[in-house]
Amino acid sequence: MSSHTSPARKIPVAILGATGAVGQTFVRLLDGHPWFEVTAVAASERSAGKSYRDATHWLSGEMPERASRLEVTMCDPALLDAPIVFSALDSDAAGEVEAAFARAGRMVLSNARNYRMDADIPLLIPEVNPDHLDLLAVQREVRGWSGAIVTNSNCSTMVVALALAPLHQAFGVQQLFVTTLQALSGAGYPGVPSLDILGNIIPFIGGGEEEKIESEPLKILGTFEHGAITPAPMIVSAQVNRVAVEHGHTVCMSVKLATRVTPEIAISALQSWKGAVASLGLPSAPAYPVVVTMEHDRPQPRRDVNAGGGMSVVIGRVRTDPLLDLRLVAMGHNTVRGAAGASILNAELLVARGLVAR
Repeated sequence: MSSHTSPARKIPVAILGATGAVGQTFVRLLDGHPWFEVTAVAASERSAGKSYRDATHWLSGEMPERASRLEVTMCDPALLDAPIVFSALDSDAAGEVEAAFARAGRMVLSNARNYRMDADIPLLIPEVNPDHLDLLAVQREVRGWSGAIVTNSNCSTMVVALALAPLHQAFGVQQLFVTTLQALSGAGYPGVPSLDILGNIIPFIGGGEEEKIESEPLKILGTFEHGAITPAPMIVSAQVNRVAVEHGHTVCMSVKLATRVTPEIAISALQSWKGAVASLGLPSAPAYPVVVTMEHDRPQPRRDVNAGGGMSVVIGRVRTDPLLDLRLVAMGHNTVRGAAGASILNAELLVARGLVAR
């Protein structure tokens, strides 16, 4: 693929679940986007008919003025004519609604878990597996859709997969033990009750969080051939914890490699990796998807969460592991790289590949 310039006219986009925490992140990140313009916001029946300002309990900074004046509509493809639809819907609602938009010819960029592991649905990280977009032809043939659904991963999986990708591509990852320290914003708003989390760690997160981390990286790092994805041949064991941090999921990882290397060689592979779409000029793509810090006490959410505009995963403490091969700590912004920012980057790749009509 060659480098890509921005569309001459901005592409209209809609946001489903626009009043929630991830929906608000979409609105914030898309304000002033060079390729996309938010022309519609949709939410539940109780918000429909209100202005976005009146329907939304805004959580961070100032609400973009243009978005504040939009009227909230129902999540109905008959009411929204944007070719690109960003879905921040909860999984309880996402399945039927996202399928309806795909049947209606829209390109749906989903944050929900409903379709991630379906054989014909791309689970996409542009820097890692852009060739998985070739599944769209299979998806449309199998489902009879004129549109399509493209998913991004669970927010912790995103950190894990980006940290693993350079190592897997260079040396092969065979086993992974991962423990997460997940931020409160990952629970949405109002999230976890304050008296449950203050001064506390909760060693459980619902919604099959551990199972997602154990299965999704295998699909993301898998190979696409003959119209299907062959999962990466690795075993992942995950434990998850909710901690009293606002933004930024931290993952502590022990990794067994097919080719054993020193920490210095692993660090070199991580530092030099720019991913598969570095030449495309995608507006949301960071110069370095993974950033290595050599400081002994980093990464830290408070200091590193906004690396690369919140789109880079910061890796530190790369060292020898006495049981496997390597240990490392990785951290990424869960609502930017792990959610809304990931979907926006996926949409940018679709435009660059000519998969969205302008």
